Amino acid sequence: MQITHHVEELQRQLVAAGAAGDAAAQGQAERLVTALEPAARLAILEALSEAAGEITRELAPGSVDVRLRGREVQFAVTRPASDEGLGGVPSTTPTPPDEPDDGSTSRTTLRLSETLKARAEAAAAAEGISLNTWLVRAVSLALEPRPAVRESRGTSFTGWVR
Repeated sequence: MQITHHVEELQRQLVAAGAAGDAAAQGQAERLVTALEPAARLAILEALSEAAGEITRELAPGSVDVRLRGREVQFAVTRPASDEGLGGVPSTTPTPPDEPDDGSTSRTTLRLSETLKARAEAAAAAEGISLNTWLVRAVSLALEPRPAVRESRGTSFTGWVR
């Protein structure tokens, strides 16, 4: 979704409002136009994210994610498994390994510190996936059985560990 034309329209309207005043008002409007672009982009992105959240609540277990690619917004839609076979797009959330996909999901509230959430979002973004998909993968990997550690007797190590 191209939001540039929306930002430019806001800038035009601000300049037009300043033109109705004296020279000082016009100068203020022209200076504000420069500062308006990043603030307008952020406000539009926040509004789209809120809308995607509301749509996701209605689509559950499907979802809509808002992604920023460069300066433009993209939407990633994950349809519920029940939509498959009805012309819908298959779910993009991977099935955890060795887990049967019975088509059901559940919603869980997870409380994270802002720092941990930011780190998880960065990791998900680096992989090009949603935070939800990243968390599903992390939980799946954490629940995989680990190989047994054999205890070794009679072996010792000396030295420094850095």
